[in-house]
Amino acid sequence: MALDADEEILQDFLIEAGEILEKLSEELVELEQRPDDSDLLNAIFRGFHTVKGGAGFLQLDALVSCCHSAENVFDTLRNHKRKVDSDLMDVVLQALDNVNAMFEQVRQQEEPTPAPDELIRALDRLAVPASQDQPAADATPDAEESEPVDAGAADGDITDDEFEQLLDALQDNGEEEQGSGDEISDDEFESLLDELHGKGKFSGPPTADKAPAGQEDSDPDLISDDEFERLLDDLHGKGGSPTEPSASKPAAKKPAADKSPADKKPADKKPEKAAAPEPAPAKEAPAAPAMPARDTAAPVAETSVRVDTKRLDDIMNMVGELVLVRNRLQRLGGESEDEQMHKAVANLDVVTTDLQSAVMATRMQPIKKVFGRFPRVVRDLARSLKKEINLEMHGEETDLDKNLVEALSDPLVHLVRNSVDHGIEAPDVREKAGKPRQGNVVLSAEQEGDHILLSISDDGAGMDPAVLRRKAVEKGVYDQDAADRLTNNECYNLIFAAGFSTKDQISDVSGRGVGMDVVKTKISQLNGQISVESELGKGSRIIIKVPLTLAIMPTLMIKLGDQAFALPLVNVVEIFHLDLTKKNIVDGRECIVVRDKVFPLFHIKRWLVKKNGEPEPENGHVVIVAMGTRRVGFVVDQLVGQEEVVIKPLGRALQGTPGMAGATITGDGRIALIIDVPSLLQHYG
Repeated sequence: MALDADEEILQDFLIEAGEILEKLSEELVELEQRPDDSDLLNAIFRGFHTVKGGAGFLQLDALVSCCHSAENVFDTLRNHKRKVDSDLMDVVLQALDNVNAMFEQVRQQEEPTPAPDELIRALDRLAVPASQDQPAADATPDAEESEPVDAGAADGDITDDEFEQLLDALQDNGEEEQGSGDEISDDEFESLLDELHGKGKFSGPPTADKAPAGQEDSDPDLISDDEFERLLDDLHGKGGSPTEPSASKPAAKKPAADKSPADKKPADKKPEKAAAPEPAPAKEAPAAPAMPARDTAAPVAETSVRVDTKRLDDIMNMVGELVLVRNRLQRLGGESEDEQMHKAVANLDVVTTDLQSAVMATRMQPIKKVFGRFPRVVRDLARSLKKEINLEMHGEETDLDKNLVEALSDPLVHLVRNSVDHGIEAPDVREKAGKPRQGNVVLSAEQEGDHILLSISDDGAGMDPAVLRRKAVEKGVYDQDAADRLTNNECYNLIFAAGFSTKDQISDVSGRGVGMDVVKTKISQLNGQISVESELGKGSRIIIKVPLTLAIMPTLMIKLGDQAFALPLVNVVEIFHLDLTKKNIVDGRECIVVRDKVFPLFHIKRWLVKKNGEPEPENGHVVIVAMGTRRVGFVVDQLVGQEEVVIKPLGRALQGTPGMAGATITGDGRIALIIDVPSLLQHYG
């Protein structure tokens, strides 16, 4: 590997190849569902071909070898010489896993480990047409030559060997005509491309039999950089098919008489060559339409730039500070009677909001970056569990903060695996229940205000509340009396309890009761909510609600005595004023009844603010907050209003304080603590 390669070239390769490999993972699983889709076959072929080309430039031989073998398989498939089946896809997906592993090694500046020889041999076997029992080496050289060439002609593609011959032809032609290493003319270069793409094969250099004796001593750099770039563009656009080396050599020695009259060069272009038997006129040959357009078009200006994510984070932090200054000026402006001051603050508010939105947009990524791995996850898991499962994905272009995209990856993978393992039944069981043998898992994302809604649903067996109650008692989560009082929704949410599992046997997929607990903890850390809906025999649905970004949070500012606190607005359901003398006591806990619903009542002031013997108020503001399906009422002294805050980490002395998610600076310049509702209730409630 060229570890000392230019860093910019290496980074360009890592970015381009990384995107291609992500797409290949999706396309390969999709191909198994649509094995006869020629566009998909060509796209996968071009993907491996492009990665191979970039790896070859950087001398990553192990990566080149694996991609080349995979490329051969898809050349055979797209020429209809073999059918796509599950066994073939197993081998190809294994090859992609090896390519990804090598790619990660390159990213870490390590020498890539070659793919196992057994895998390369398996790919080579699959590259042989299904009709042939013996390897392709048993075929005659003529047969070897004709098959790939004809296949390329059918698609109008140029092969790797034809590309090599083209370079040889350019060198030979340039030496004979120029004699001094001058570049080949544009018309001659185009005529060679026309010949290749018009015929679908290469007939050999125009004067291959009359090469000068001193050819080895001539200057080999006969093709200009621009012409070489155009040639590469054309090759990658068309996607050439690799052939065996033995197939290319006879082609270069074909007699010149095989050429059509359209391949002759015009006499007025090179008068000294008018008598040559094989001139090739570019004017008469039917030129490929893409080439002249590419040659004459103005160079396209670069529309993107690579920026380090740390710089984006720094900009976001500065915008956060600007938001705090804006809030402070708004508070001061509200106290002023100066009209000009009001206008200036209003303008600052508009500009700050626009700037905040623009900076957030630079950090946004489509959730497709997470969704893209699920087709492969579902496919492999379904194969190992002997299930038939179809995965549907909706809302893949929904954007959210890059930090959230990374943070949601593992929880979503676990939830999808859970749906496949626990939710979807075996094909025979589904058939007996009157369902299609193939189960359905639907993954969707949509934006709702300043939040993202994610859902994972399946049409499997659903959850039985009675079984969940029994398991809760067996595992000591609840006693029998408390378990009997649980509603169905509360039973469904038991799956998030630590150590809780409905599986009787532990497997490498599930059964230990730690996965869903970790999922809920992770979603809570993202200031999100997770809830479960299910119907026995019909299926289940898990809904996740997370904010668009973690940097700036909309909150409800409250006061307990003289101290300000911020409640994340995502948890707030409703607010009302209450006569606290009308509260009830149930199981030793204060409760209130609102619209025939009972809510536990918590006095945050008793927990967080030191009391100085002051009497309990008779009236108070109650904020109903939600955590999944659970609803509780927080009693507060004063409601300040809604405010966007920038989350600041707590100091060393306060780090790890239960119920505190961080701190912020309010509009009046004071410090307010941000309440972590789940942690607060877990510790104090």
